[in-house]
Amino acid sequence: MPLGALRPSPLVEQAAERLREQIVRGHWPVGTKLPGETTLAGQLGVGRSTVREALRALAGAGLVRPRQGSGVFVIATRLAEDWPTRLRAAAVTDVYEVRTLVEVEAARLAALRRTDEDIAVMEAALAVRRAAGDGDDDAVFVDADIALHTALVTAARNPVLTDLFTQFLPVLRQGLINLLDLLALRATDPHHGEASHTALVRAVTAGDAEEAARLARTELEATLALLHSPAARPPAV
Repeated sequence: MPLGALRPSPLVEQAAERLREQIVRGHWPVGTKLPGETTLAGQLGVGRSTVREALRALAGAGLVRPRQGSGVFVIATRLAEDWPTRLRAAAVTDVYEVRTLVEVEAARLAALRRTDEDIAVMEAALAVRRAAGDGDDDAVFVDADIALHTALVTAARNPVLTDLFTQFLPVLRQGLINLLDLLALRATDPHHGEASHTALVRAVTAGDAEEAARLARTELEATLALLHSPAARPPAV
């Protein structure tokens, strides 16, 4: 199948897109060796350096891989999704399971590493969460809850943990808002989880790592059980 000559503007991007189309459509299946740079350059009407850069872009996208002395081979026919894209498409229960793993360890580390400033931020966030419980806006309450958990994770003093937790937030936020709405959890308990969150902050403040981890796990697993419950599934439309 001839590739067709390209227009004379960003050539590398055009070349990469043209080659990507052929791979995604199955013209070159997984395991296929691509034509050489000279052949591709001739078909696309560009220089070899343009083809070389386009192939590097495809390698970065996870579609091809060069083999020293052998050429460039197709290793996938679908673009690799980046992490935020995967999270947006993931089930909230799957994300919450990973959140539990992350945050239990974060609670343990926070109890060992928290500073006076961290304690002050957590206490302030706890007060904001308590105040949000006095209102009837579930989104405001969830945002206050997430802010408290963010303060706890930040107190772990591990930037990788903090960044990972931050990636979860959009999916978690909407999932928790939906959960409160579907189960009407705040109808009888406007400050849902107040006691467990207060106890968690106290354990971190006291430097009790094992108790902080236990409380975090208990609280998060309780929410996960609610997310898994049939009542939490949106009605069919």
